[in-house]
Amino acid sequence: MRELLIGCGRSRDKRVSTPANPAREWADLTCLDHLNLGPPARNFVQWDLNRWPLPFDDNLFTEIHAYEVLEHLGRQGDVEAFFGLFTELWRILTPSGYLAGTCPSRFSPWLWGDPSHSRAVTPETLLFLSQPFYTQCDAMPPTPCSDYRDLWRGDFEIVRSTDDRTSHVFVLQAIKPARVTR
Repeated sequence: MRELLIGCGRSRDKRVSTPANPAREWADLTCLDHLNLGPPARNFVQWDLNRWPLPFDDNLFTEIHAYEVLEHLGRQGDVEAFFGLFTELWRILTPSGYLAGTCPSRFSPWLWGDPSHSRAVTPETLLFLSQPFYTQCDAMPPTPCSDYRDLWRGDFEIVRSTDDRTSHVFVLQAIKPARVTR
């Protein structure tokens, strides 16, 4: 099992468990951030997360953890950057691998109160990462949700997505091959 912690800053703690590793202990950990601020990590890669492709091979990590980092990447309304980032995370995950993370809740004053936050990632945002979600775009009459199947070719199953009014905690499972519906 190989694990990646992105945007780790000073922290190296594992905050979210996954079905593959419920013990919340790191296996073979690689840390990725634009600055190396934390305690020494055996495998640390200094990299700007807004730059793609990420410096990893396809299907390398069993788990990727992103704690309080996704809201700093891209900007709200930049659909290409949103799907570009998640395409990269999906690409480097193994089939059935997990993406686990936390972001500020939509109810948190810090979601937009922190001047470095540029994107909201809510439970509804994650729906657009699951290919079966787009079947409603083909319904008659179609729903008003946006259809991003031309941009998003990856696929995640939402295993967990909870919002406790402070934090949005989620676990997504990479579905490979993707269940593309058109």
